[in-house]
Amino acid sequence: MTFFEEFEFDNVQLDQHGAIAVLTVNRPSALNALNSETLSEIGQATDLIAENAEIMALIVTGAGDRAFVAGADIAELSTIQSVYAGRELSLAGQEVMQSIANLPLPTIACIQGFALGGGLELALACDMRVASPRARLGLPEVGLGLIPGFGGTQRLPRLIGMGRALELMLTGRQVPAEEALSLGLVNFVSDEPLARARELAESMIVQGPIALALVKEAVRRGMEGSLEHGLEIEADLFGMAMTTADFQEGTRAFLEKRRPTFRGE
Repeated sequence: MTFFEEFEFDNVQLDQHGAIAVLTVNRPSALNALNSETLSEIGQATDLIAENAEIMALIVTGAGDRAFVAGADIAELSTIQSVYAGRELSLAGQEVMQSIANLPLPTIACIQGFALGGGLELALACDMRVASPRARLGLPEVGLGLIPGFGGTQRLPRLIGMGRALELMLTGRQVPAEEALSLGLVNFVSDEPLARARELAESMIVQGPIALALVKEAVRRGMEGSLEHGLEIEADLFGMAMTTADFQEGTRAFLEKRRPTFRGE
């Protein structure tokens, strides 16, 4: 029994493949739409991943080949009638997405079919995105008289630039996979996106785990301020990395012409 088999969810599935966890949004009859219960379960699953020292990478995907996540649950959204309730839903969604973004390990969204609205926001919370040729991505909330509320207005411009992000959000246009690749919205397009995501994860988990976490921290914190501030953060974390046993092992392995055995220490 793996660590995750002890836990059961209604709307998400959590599997472990060696050092790689796969989180699957599992509501195929609703195109994996995000209702409040599903968001809560994604947050709980993310907490479990963070607590499992064996996990060194995460792949997030959706059940079936029609959708990664087609968006938020519109039927549930339609019941919200107050500013307070709307704000609380947005904050809850943002908290879940941020919990994924804050994981100190590589995260990869595997996108098959639609990644719209909250689905694209879930993918944007991951470090990288691999899409099938059939994938379509977008933030179409303006067509509902709404705006993205789970981080899309902030993460998309940081990823592809303000002008391109505004064009997609203000028109609600869905982007096909190849265009998403050219925009930098996805990293790879593959006929076998899950296999490609696993291959990508495998290439990362052999690296120093502390170094992986520090790279993510340097980039994330550096993007929040000026270049000068980011360079200070980089220098601090570089110095921290040099004090680790992993650095000592990495340099010894290089000089001895062998593969390093990292322990995350």
